[in-house]
Amino acid sequence: MCGGCVGTEYPERGTTCLEGGSFLLNFVGCAQCGRRDFVLVSNRAEGLQDGEEIVTYDHLCKNCHHLIARHEYTFSVVDDYQEYTMLCLLCGRAEDSISVLPDDPRQMTPLF
Repeated sequence: MCGGCVGTEYPERGTTCLEGGSFLLNFVGCAQCGRRDFVLVSNRAEGLQDGEEIVTYDHLCKNCHHLIARHEYTFSVVDDYQEYTMLCLLCGRAEDSISVLPDDPRQMTPLF
């Protein structure tokens, strides 16, 4: 992984968890060949581990195939919530939790 290719290492992305693609706004150019072009997604792997879906892939320079970053996305269901996480030098860090119920109990206002 290459900190010289990105503007900010592991930027905070709030709740934006990407299962695919690249955060091109954070890509400043390839530290190896010096070009700023599209980023390739390579070595994509999907699997289950302890009930958690894990997707991993590499971000590569389109021109010289230099490894820019490794991307990891996870999805799981915990109690009544879908949990998402993302960790990547290029795309950043993010977490999200969404209720599987029609009305999210965390968003309910107490009556009394």
